[in-house]
Amino acid sequence: MIGKLFIPVTMILRVASQTVWLALAQILSNKIRTLLTTLGIVIAVASIIIVVAALSGMRQFVLSEFETFGVKRVFVDGTLPPSMRGKLNWREVQLKQREVDAIRERVSSLEFFVPLYWGSYSIQYEKVILEGITTWGIEPAWHDVENREIIQGRRFSAIDLRERRNVCIINQAAVEELNLPSEPTGSFLLVSGRRFLIVGLVETLEQSGMFGGGDTRTEVYIPFSTAQSLRPEGWINYAQGQLVSAEVADEAVAEITAVLRQIRGLEPGQDNTFDVNVVQQFIERFKQIAAVITLIAGGIVTISLVVGGVGIMNIMLVSVSERTREIGLRKAMGAHPLIILTQFLIEAVVLCLAGAAVGLSIGQFVILGANSIPDFPLDSLEVPPWAVMLSAGFSTGIGVVFGIFPAIKAARLDPIQALHHE
Repeated sequence: MIGKLFIPVTMILRVASQTVWLALAQILSNKIRTLLTTLGIVIAVASIIIVVAALSGMRQFVLSEFETFGVKRVFVDGTLPPSMRGKLNWREVQLKQREVDAIRERVSSLEFFVPLYWGSYSIQYEKVILEGITTWGIEPAWHDVENREIIQGRRFSAIDLRERRNVCIINQAAVEELNLPSEPTGSFLLVSGRRFLIVGLVETLEQSGMFGGGDTRTEVYIPFSTAQSLRPEGWINYAQGQLVSAEVADEAVAEITAVLRQIRGLEPGQDNTFDVNVVQQFIERFKQIAAVITLIAGGIVTISLVVGGVGIMNIMLVSVSERTREIGLRKAMGAHPLIILTQFLIEAVVLCLAGAAVGLSIGQFVILGANSIPDFPLDSLEVPPWAVMLSAGFSTGIGVVFGIFPAIKAARLDPIQALHHE
């Protein structure tokens, strides 16, 4: 009995290779019909390749932007929740210096934590005047949080902050726009009419398309205490810090939240009057969004594959009808029904794989074209190997699913009736 079971399998393996060549011959002999039949598969596979490459490129772009921005960054700001509107105003929920100090002392997962205070002022050097320049009040540790070093001169000192000195740090764009000397330290600027000594030149970071965009503009930094003296409103715009490591993001959020809720006297159940955001959380959120987009795109592409599969099934039914006498002759000569079924099933799979090959080629051509475009926002688009395997696997599956019915129909034909078919 075992021998009888293995005979059809042996025959199937022998006939399989012959059937592949026969299927290819059928494809080449009916080029237009084959093209129209496999068009759905071609479009679906090309879409899979292009969509996956685009999503992969977008993911890499966004993650690299976050990496440049700093994956260990944390931001804290006051906010007025809907439940508190009418009870508090927005000034009352802004961060205070004592809250920043408490976070520094009690949150162990933070390596650095600095407040920021900004205002928009006119900046003048000799006859050059720039209006509406954002001037930031910072502390020395800001350089560590932002990872921006002084390339000329020095950072602010503790004495600068304590005595509220009129000193400032600028970037290279300020040197160019204000027509300052190439070594600007020692020169003086007028910030909102007040005379400031330039003590340092900070390195300029190129603004990315994701965080800010556009050309780098003039940047002016003054001691935090000096900035508060220009606009003595008693609160802080926001604070930012750097985590000890990216792995403690959740711990940092919990610790900062606990400190601020305690200081602000918020009862259990009351909404927070502040926001705590960690870049790592944005990254995780982005990954989740990217996964959802991938699933939606995959669903849309699957519809194209199903449409293509229906076309394959229709053409295979036509093929069975056209080759009824051939099937009857084979059966009359002793061909096993399983061999007939295998032949038509392989033809359907070969049709799908041929369509997949064309789709892969089109997708790759589009990707190469996108990569050759100057200043294309997504650099180095490429097709991951798993996408190629997925496309081939889906195409094979569609060929099997939609080819099985015509194959069964061919295998069940009565040889006598088939030989009399006109």
